[in-house]
Amino acid sequence: MTVSGYSRQRVLLHWLSAAVILWTLLSGFFVAGFEVPERMKASVAFFNVSLTTVFIPFYVWRLILFFSHTRFSGMKSLSLVEVFALFAHLLIYLTVGVVLLTGVLMMDRPIDVFAVVEIAQPLSDPHLTALFMTVHIWACVVLSLLIAGHIGAVVVHELCNQRVLRRMSLRLCGKSATERFE
Repeated sequence: MTVSGYSRQRVLLHWLSAAVILWTLLSGFFVAGFEVPERMKASVAFFNVSLTTVFIPFYVWRLILFFSHTRFSGMKSLSLVEVFALFAHLLIYLTVGVVLLTGVLMMDRPIDVFAVVEIAQPLSDPHLTALFMTVHIWACVVLSLLIAGHIGAVVVHELCNQRVLRRMSLRLCGKSATERFE
Protein backbone atom coordinates (compact mmCIF):
# COMPACT_ATOMS: atom_id res chain seq x y z
CA MET A 1 0.00 0.00 0.00
CA THR A 2 1.34 3.41 -0.83
CA VAL A 3 -0.05 6.57 0.59
CA SER A 4 0.53 9.45 -1.75
CA GLY A 5 -0.40 12.08 0.78
CA TYR A 6 -2.86 13.27 3.34
CA SER A 7 -5.70 15.74 3.00
CA ARG A 8 -5.14 19.26 4.29
CA GLN A 9 -7.64 18.52 7.06
CA ARG A 10 -5.75 15.43 8.26
CA VAL A 11 -2.41 17.26 8.17
CA LEU A 12 -3.77 20.26 10.09
CA LEU A 13 -5.35 17.98 12.68
CA HIS A 14 -2.09 16.02 12.99
CA TRP A 15 -0.01 19.12 13.72
CA LEU A 16 -2.68 20.57 16.04
CA SER A 17 -2.71 17.25 17.92
CA ALA A 18 1.08 17.16 18.04
CA ALA A 19 1.28 20.68 19.46
CA VAL A 20 -1.43 20.09 22.09
CA ILE A 21 -0.14 16.66 23.12
CA LEU A 22 3.53 17.65 23.29
CA TRP A 23 2.77 20.85 25.20
CA THR A 24 0.48 19.21 27.75
CA LEU A 25 2.75 16.20 28.31
CA LEU A 26 5.93 18.25 28.64
CA SER A 27 4.45 21.03 30.77
CA GLY A 28 2.44 18.59 32.88
CA PHE A 29 5.43 16.37 33.62
CA PHE A 30 7.57 19.47 34.26
CA VAL A 31 5.32 20.94 36.95
CA ALA A 32 4.69 17.50 38.46
CA GLY A 33 8.33 16.44 38.51
CA PHE A 34 10.15 19.61 39.50
CA GLU A 35 9.88 22.05 42.34
CA VAL A 36 7.99 24.99 40.85
CA PRO A 37 5.99 27.77 42.48
CA GLU A 38 2.42 26.82 43.32
CA ARG A 39 1.16 29.66 41.14
CA MET A 40 2.97 28.19 38.11
CA LYS A 41 1.49 24.75 38.82
CA ALA A 42 -1.98 26.25 39.02
CA SER A 43 -1.49 28.27 35.82
CA VAL A 44 -0.23 25.27 33.85
CA ALA A 45 -3.06 23.11 35.21
CA PHE A 46 -5.68 25.73 34.30
CA PHE A 47 -4.25 26.23 30.80
CA ASN A 48 -3.82 22.51 30.11
CA VAL A 49 -7.33 21.63 31.31
CA SER A 50 -8.78 24.41 29.14
CA LEU A 51 -6.65 23.52 26.13
CA THR A 52 -7.39 19.80 26.23
CA THR A 53 -11.10 20.38 26.79
CA VAL A 54 -11.22 22.54 23.65
CA PHE A 55 -9.09 19.90 21.87
CA ILE A 56 -11.54 17.02 22.48
CA PRO A 57 -13.86 17.78 19.50
CA PHE A 58 -10.82 18.10 17.20
CA TYR A 59 -9.58 14.72 18.46
CA VAL A 60 -12.98 13.13 17.77
CA TRP A 61 -12.95 14.60 14.26
CA ARG A 62 -9.42 13.27 13.73
CA LEU A 63 -10.56 9.80 14.83
CA ILE A 64 -13.45 9.89 12.37
CA LEU A 65 -11.11 10.86 9.52
CA PHE A 66 -8.56 8.21 10.51
CA PHE A 67 -11.07 5.38 10.65
CA SER A 68 -12.89 6.42 7.47
CA HIS A 69 -9.55 6.60 5.62
CA THR A 70 -8.37 3.27 7.07
CA ARG A 71 -11.63 1.54 6.17
CA PHE A 72 -11.39 2.51 2.51
CA SER A 73 -7.64 2.26 1.93
CA GLY A 74 -7.31 -1.41 1.00
CA MET A 75 -6.45 -3.08 4.30
CA LYS A 76 -5.88 -6.46 2.64
CA SER A 77 -2.87 -5.17 0.73
CA LEU A 78 -0.89 -4.07 3.80
CA SER A 79 2.61 -5.43 4.35
CA LEU A 80 3.71 -6.61 7.80
CA VAL A 81 5.51 -3.32 8.42
CA GLU A 82 2.40 -1.36 7.42
CA VAL A 83 0.26 -3.48 9.76
CA PHE A 84 2.72 -2.71 12.58
CA ALA A 85 2.58 1.02 11.76
CA LEU A 86 -1.22 0.91 11.72
CA PHE A 87 -1.23 -0.90 15.08
CA ALA A 88 1.17 1.70 16.54
CA HIS A 89 -1.08 4.53 15.35
CA LEU A 90 -4.14 2.77 16.78
CA LEU A 91 -2.34 2.51 20.14
CA ILE A 92 -1.57 6.22 20.04
CA TYR A 93 -5.20 7.09 19.23
CA LEU A 94 -6.46 4.76 21.97
CA THR A 95 -4.05 6.15 24.54
CA VAL A 96 -4.87 9.77 23.66
CA GLY A 97 -8.55 8.87 24.12
CA VAL A 98 -7.82 7.33 27.53
CA VAL A 99 -5.78 10.39 28.56
CA LEU A 100 -8.56 12.79 27.51
CA LEU A 101 -11.35 10.74 29.09
CA THR A 102 -9.55 10.17 32.38
CA GLY A 103 -8.48 13.82 32.38
CA VAL A 104 -12.15 14.79 32.45
CA LEU A 105 -13.23 12.07 34.90
CA MET A 106 -10.45 12.81 37.42
CA MET A 107 -11.55 16.42 37.89
CA ASP A 108 -12.31 17.23 41.52
CA ARG A 109 -13.86 20.56 40.61
CA PRO A 110 -15.83 22.06 37.70
CA ILE A 111 -13.91 22.28 34.42
CA ASP A 112 -13.17 25.95 33.77
CA VAL A 113 -12.48 26.48 30.07
CA PHE A 114 -10.41 29.65 29.70
CA ALA A 115 -12.75 31.42 32.17
CA VAL A 116 -15.41 31.47 29.42
CA VAL A 117 -17.35 28.26 30.00
CA GLU A 118 -17.67 26.11 33.08
CA ILE A 119 -18.52 22.42 32.77
CA ALA A 120 -19.85 20.60 35.80
CA GLN A 121 -17.54 18.13 37.50
CA PRO A 122 -18.62 14.74 36.05
CA LEU A 123 -17.94 12.64 39.17
CA SER A 124 -18.20 13.59 42.82
CA ASP A 125 -16.94 10.37 44.44
CA PRO A 126 -13.37 11.11 45.61
CA HIS A 127 -12.40 7.42 45.31
CA LEU A 128 -13.42 7.39 41.64
CA THR A 129 -11.70 10.68 40.83
CA ALA A 130 -8.53 9.38 42.55
CA LEU A 131 -8.73 6.16 40.52
CA PHE A 132 -9.12 8.10 37.28
CA MET A 133 -6.20 10.35 38.27
CA THR A 134 -3.98 7.29 38.71
CA VAL A 135 -5.08 5.86 35.35
CA HIS A 136 -4.56 9.31 33.79
CA ILE A 137 -0.98 9.57 35.05
CA TRP A 138 -0.06 6.09 33.79
CA ALA A 139 -1.79 6.73 30.46
CA CYS A 140 0.30 9.92 30.11
CA VAL A 141 3.47 7.88 30.74
CA VAL A 142 2.41 5.32 28.11
CA LEU A 143 1.50 8.11 25.67
CA SER A 144 4.92 9.71 26.20
CA LEU A 145 6.61 6.42 25.30
CA LEU A 146 4.40 5.95 22.24
CA ILE A 147 5.08 9.52 21.06
CA ALA A 148 8.83 9.01 21.55
CA GLY A 149 8.57 5.82 19.47
CA HIS A 150 6.53 7.65 16.83
CA ILE A 151 9.10 10.45 16.56
CA GLY A 152 11.88 7.85 16.47
CA ALA A 153 10.15 6.03 13.61
CA VAL A 154 9.86 9.29 11.67
CA VAL A 155 13.59 9.91 12.15
CA VAL A 156 14.42 6.37 10.96
CA HIS A 157 12.16 6.75 7.89
CA GLU A 158 13.74 10.10 7.02
CA LEU A 159 17.26 8.65 7.42
CA CYS A 160 16.24 5.78 5.09
CA ASN A 161 15.11 8.34 2.50
CA GLN A 162 11.39 7.65 3.01
CA ARG A 163 10.04 11.19 3.17
CA VAL A 164 7.17 10.82 5.63
CA LEU A 165 7.51 14.42 6.77
CA ARG A 166 7.02 15.62 3.20
CA ARG A 167 3.62 13.87 3.12
CA MET A 168 2.72 15.66 6.35
CA SER A 169 3.84 19.06 5.09
CA LEU A 170 1.28 21.85 5.43
CA ARG A 171 2.54 23.32 2.17
CA LEU A 172 2.19 20.10 0.18
CA CYS A 173 -0.83 18.40 1.74
CA GLY A 174 -3.77 17.59 -0.47
CA LYS A 175 -1.73 17.92 -3.68
CA SER A 176 -1.20 15.12 -6.16
CA ALA A 177 2.25 13.57 -6.52
CA THR A 178 2.97 15.54 -9.71
CA GLU A 179 1.94 18.85 -8.14
CA ARG A 180 4.24 18.25 -5.16
CA PHE A 181 7.38 18.14 -7.27
CA GLU A 182 6.65 21.11 -9.52
